[in-house]
Amino acid sequence: MRPAVPPDIAAEAAVWVARLHGPGRSKQMERECLAWQARSAAHREAFERCTETWQDVPRVTLASAYETASGQAASGSARNPWRNGSLGWAFAFTVMAVVGVVALQQWREAGTYGTGVGEQQLVVLDDGSRVSLNTDTRVRVALGPDRRTVSVLTGEALFEVAKDARRPFVVRVGGSEVEALGTVFAVRFSADGSSNDEALAVTLIEGSVSVGPASTWSTAGPAPARRIVMLPGERLRLAKAAAGTSTEASPRVDRPNVQQAVAWKRNEVVFDDVSVEEAIAEMNRYSRTPVVLLDPSGLTDLRVSGLFRTGDNAGFARAVAALHGLKVHERAGRLELAKAH
Repeated sequence: MRPAVPPDIAAEAAVWVARLHGPGRSKQMERECLAWQARSAAHREAFERCTETWQDVPRVTLASAYETASGQAASGSARNPWRNGSLGWAFAFTVMAVVGVVALQQWREAGTYGTGVGEQQLVVLDDGSRVSLNTDTRVRVALGPDRRTVSVLTGEALFEVAKDARRPFVVRVGGSEVEALGTVFAVRFSADGSSNDEALAVTLIEGSVSVGPASTWSTAGPAPARRIVMLPGERLRLAKAAAGTSTEASPRVDRPNVQQAVAWKRNEVVFDDVSVEEAIAEMNRYSRTPVVLLDPSGLTDLRVSGLFRTGDNAGFARAVAALHGLKVHERAGRLELAKAH
């Protein structure tokens, strides 16, 4: 469930978007906005929604919105315009008057979809595009008259895009965006501190996509320095950015086994000579009964290959134990792998 956004927080979010598109934008302003978003989930939700709808608001340009808002706030605080009483609130609600009514209507029309741990869901959009959500995934969809936008907030999704040359299909994820007209591709985004340092992976199955920095200022996350056009079969990966930044990242491009990369669509996980730690982290995405490697000294070099069912952590743990001579103990709601004594 997405958090509720009170009108005052929505107004503040609109102010931030207007300021960030104005002539006074600076690194300090961006840091202050990130700090404002960090106050609560409602703050982050408001900013994300306002950012998503900003460019889609008809007959309102960024320049005119900023000019109208800043003109009303000429004598207000430049650092925090809603802090100084009536002038600040006049500024905030002037911005909302310019973009807010249409934006709020679009927010209501936008759909948010999510899955729990171990769940999958197929979402068929109004334009005919299909979005398959993997475990523990959350996306937000906004189909506007000029573009179709899906924001991947966390998790993994497979996109089968219906062709519509008049409306590009854009997937926003962290500080990056993936743009396609008609194609099939998968996006995996880790917004938290998982065991590996990979934040974003885009795997192209059919057609063509381009991956580049977001066209509008967005939430913190990795982004390539320039837009990259991918070819079918390629996977582009970006490492995690430092906390509270929107750091440019050097992309790594390879050509994985595509069928293995989307094996989750068949409720399978396929490992081909990966470390036991990497295999455990992947299996734990699909189960609330985690596998834990006790006393990992001397065990991190162990490798795992094979096909496993998503959510079957018990079967996975038994197989790894049999392969490497380990013991499995179930206690405190988890499966512990340890050396045999």
